[in-house]
Amino acid sequence: MSRLETSSLFQLTSMRFRLFLREPEAIFWTFIFPILLAVGLGIAFRNRPADVLQVGATTPQLTQALARDKGLSASTMDQAAGTHALATGAILLLAIETPTGVSYQFDDTNPDARNARLIADRAVQAAAGQQPSVLVENQLVHETGARYIDFVVPGLLGMNLMGSAMWGLGFSIVEARQKKLLKRLVASPMPRWQYLASFLLSRLVMLVIEVAAFLGFARLVFGVPFRGSLAQLALLCVLTSLAFSALGLLVSSRAKTMEAASGLMNLTMLPMWILSGVFFSASRFPAVVQPFVRALPLTAAIDALRGNMLQGLSLPQMTAKVGILSAWLVVAFAVSLRIFRWR
Repeated sequence: MSRLETSSLFQLTSMRFRLFLREPEAIFWTFIFPILLAVGLGIAFRNRPADVLQVGATTPQLTQALARDKGLSASTMDQAAGTHALATGAILLLAIETPTGVSYQFDDTNPDARNARLIADRAVQAAAGQQPSVLVENQLVHETGARYIDFVVPGLLGMNLMGSAMWGLGFSIVEARQKKLLKRLVASPMPRWQYLASFLLSRLVMLVIEVAAFLGFARLVFGVPFRGSLAQLALLCVLTSLAFSALGLLVSSRAKTMEAASGLMNLTMLPMWILSGVFFSASRFPAVVQPFVRALPLTAAIDALRGNMLQGLSLPQMTAKVGILSAWLVVAFAVSLRIFRWR
C-alpha cells in the first residue's frame, strides 16, 4: 500500500464517500431534488401569454364594450349575481351602469383585480369614443436572464449548497457522537484536525458533481445564462459550501442526539429559507429588517450567485457579499473548534 492509502486523512475521507453512497436518500436530496424543483418551477412560471381576466357587467352594452378588449372575458349579470360572483372569486370586477356613468366593484388588494379595473376602464372609454391624447406603441422584449426560472436557479443552488453542507456534516458528526465513535477516534493516534478535515475534503469533491449536474441541467433545459466568469462562479460555490459547512460544524459541536441536531438545524436554516430570497426578492421585506436579512449568509450567497450568473459581475464588484460569507466561515469555524466536544 502507498503512503497515501495508509494515511488516516485518506481513509477518513474515503469512508465519508462510502457512507454517502450507501444512503439513497442523501443522493436524492443532494442531486435529484433540486433538479426536480427547478423543473416544477420552470414549468409553473414559464413564459406564456397574458391571462384573460374574468369580469362582469350589468348591461349588454357594457358587456359588449368590455369584450372588445382581448384581455377581458365579460359576462352579463345583475348586480346581486355580480356581487356573489365577486365574493366567490368567479369574476375580478363588476362594471355597473349608473345614471352618471359606470361604477366598478373590485378588491383593490388583489393585483389582478386592479389590472382588470384599468383594462375595463380603457375599454369603456374607447367604446365611448375617447381618443388617446398621446400616441403610444408597445415594444415587447423577452430577454433571457429576466425570466423567473433565471431568477430562481441561483436561489435553488444556494439553498441546496446550504442544505447539503449543513445536514451532511452536522448529522454525520452527531451520529458518530451518539454511537460513541468520536470517543474511540479521539483515543486513536489520528490527529483530531484530520477527522474534521475529512468532512471538508469529501464535501468539496461532492460539490463539483452537485453544482455541475444542477447548473448543467439548468443550462441545457432552460437556457439559464452564465454571464460572469465560470471560475469565479466556482469560487463562490466553494466559499458558500465552506461557510455552511462551518455552520453545520458549529450546530453539531455539542449536540448529543439526532433530535437535538435536527431541531438546531431547522432553527438555523428556517429563517434563511424564508428571508433570503430563494423564490422571491428579499427586498419585499420591510426596511426595518433589511439589515438582518442582508447579514444572513444565504442572502449574501444567493445575491452573489445572481450577480455572477445574471449580471456578469466580478468578485471585486461583490466585495460586501463575499465579505459576509467569509466572515461567517471564519467566525463559525473558530467558535466551533473552541466549543467542539468529542464525547
